[in-house]
Amino acid sequence: MPSSTISQFKSQLRSGGARPNLFEVGVTSPTGWVDEAETEFKFLCKATSMPTQTIGSVDVPFRGRILKVAGDRTFEPWSVTVINDESFDIRQTFEQWAELINGIENGSGAVSPSEYMGSGTIRQLGRTDIGTREVNDKKKGVLYTYNVQDIWPSEIGSIDLSYESSDAIEEFTVTFQVNYMQRGGVTGPSTSAVKSELLNTKAAGN
Repeated sequence: MPSSTISQFKSQLRSGGARPNLFEVGVTSPTGWVDEAETEFKFLCKATSMPTQTIGSVDVPFRGRILKVAGDRTFEPWSVTVINDESFDIRQTFEQWAELINGIENGSGAVSPSEYMGSGTIRQLGRTDIGTREVNDKKKGVLYTYNVQDIWPSEIGSIDLSYESSDAIEEFTVTFQVNYMQRGGVTGPSTSAVKSELLNTKAAGN
C-alpha cells in the first residue's frame, strides 16, 4: 500500500473541513417565546454541542471470559450558552418554561409530558452562501442537522455579577434533558440507506 501524502490528505478534507463556529440553534418551547426572543436566540446562542450518544454494553460471562453485547442507546443532557441582552426576553422564556413544569410559589405544574416538553435543532452551517443565508432558511448552507426531541430545561444557570466585570457581557447556560434525537442533512445517509448498504454487503459476501 503506497504511503499517504499531504496531497491525498487534502483531497479527503472536503471543503476544508466543517467549522465549529458556523452553527445555528433553534428551540421550540411549549410556553412560546417572549416578544422577539425566538429570533434573538438564533443570534445570541453563542455555544452548544452536538448531542452525545451512548450505546450501553451488557456483560455476559462465559467460562472465565466476558462477552460484551450491545445494550440500549441513551442521550446525555444537552446545553446551550446564551448571551444575555437587556430585554432578558430569552431568559424569561426559559424561566416561564421551568415555571410551567414546577411553580416557584406552590410547586404545582404540568404533569403530562406532552404539555411541558419541547424540541431543539442544531444546524451545522457551511461556508458556502453563509453571507447571504437567511436566519429562518433551513436548507441553504446547512450541512447537517440534529433534532433533539422531547426536551425540557432541568437547569437554568446563574448569571455572574461583579463590579470588576467592566468589559464583559452577561451570559448563562441552560441544560436540557433529552429523550431522543433525529439526524439528517445533505451529507448524512438516512437509516434506510445504511441498512440497504449493509444488506448489499452481506449479499455480496455470500
